[in-house]
Amino acid sequence: MKLISRNSDETEVIGFKLGKMLRAGDIVGLYGDLGAGKTTMVKGIARAFGIDSRDVTSASFTIIAEYQSSPPFFHIDLYRISGSYDLYSTGILDYIGGDSVSVIEWAEKAEQILPENTIKVMINDKGSDLREITIERVNEENWDNL
Repeated sequence: MKLISRNSDETEVIGFKLGKMLRAGDIVGLYGDLGAGKTTMVKGIARAFGIDSRDVTSASFTIIAEYQSSPPFFHIDLYRISGSYDLYSTGILDYIGGDSVSVIEWAEKAEQILPENTIKVMINDKGSDLREITIERVNEENWDNL
């Protein structure tokens, strides 16, 4: 599914709609250049779980942020991770799948451990706040009902 966002508010709304579709065990991998809008997307997804978007910040220094929601919500930011050792030392395998929802920024750094059914979200900055957002492995029929 391809969507166009004309500003950060629209990107957050797209994240919210995606978040409404997620269930325990789901993993969302976010891909895009620095400043593309990945954290804005996470804010929208988190809002769908009742988490105030102001509480969601880039997790670059903590790597994994856990939010109390039902199901538990994990925001994982791999920006500062380099190499397999760093990846595994984060304990990421304890946070993905199971009874939680995990959203991973810079998911390309974890490709080797992400399950095949990971929902992939590519955010392409087209300039002037315009973003092309491609979402793979999501039920498009449900999208219009949100």
